[in-house]
Amino acid sequence: MRQKEIMLNIRPLNDADELGDDHAASSYNTPLRPDAFELDDDEKIVRIEKHFREIMTILGLDLTDDSLNGTPKRVAKMYVKEVFSGLNPKNRPHARLFENKYKYDQMLVEKDITFYSHCEHHFVPIFGKAHVAYFSSGKVIGLSKINRIVQYFSKRPQVQERLTVQIAKELQRVLHTDDVAVVIDATHLCVASRGVGDTNSKTGTAHFSGKFNDENIKREFLNYINAK
Repeated sequence: MRQKEIMLNIRPLNDADELGDDHAASSYNTPLRPDAFELDDDEKIVRIEKHFREIMTILGLDLTDDSLNGTPKRVAKMYVKEVFSGLNPKNRPHARLFENKYKYDQMLVEKDITFYSHCEHHFVPIFGKAHVAYFSSGKVIGLSKINRIVQYFSKRPQVQERLTVQIAKELQRVLHTDDVAVVIDATHLCVASRGVGDTNSKTGTAHFSGKFNDENIKREFLNYINAK
């Protein structure tokens, strides 16, 4: 698949029906209300459990059944503590930097980082691989922290374009360099399991900045991540 730099086409949405099945991002930042974290996690779990129980009841499910009775609380805990934990800035990874004592001046690539996210339009999973590279500006980061940054931004309702840009911008901020590349290859269950029902298609996005806008460097990175 030919990779290219992603340019977000951001437009105002006045009607949710206007969006339909389109996968358009409304902004670079995840849309959050100013009071998003006034409630603590425990209170959020209590409230989500109540509302999810009502949803299941409306669907006609028998919540007295042993298999279903605990589902609302399990879903509430999963939303707050796991799959949407990246919404809370207190969970942002603290990335410690180290001196580049090796004087390594070539690109560093971390490829095939597995991630799981959720489509913000239908709240169904997005999953795939992220590939990240950077040139050191004199500092390096622990490899596991790159994975943690990918996971942090994945664990929130997302669109893939925004996720790609957020990972890239965070790496630029943490590493104090513009020389960053991010490529994501993902499967969207909102496409595979509903709507058009295409189980074979994948979506690719990319963000290149700094040295990675040089075609030779970009090609070197893409050749590496596509190599078996």
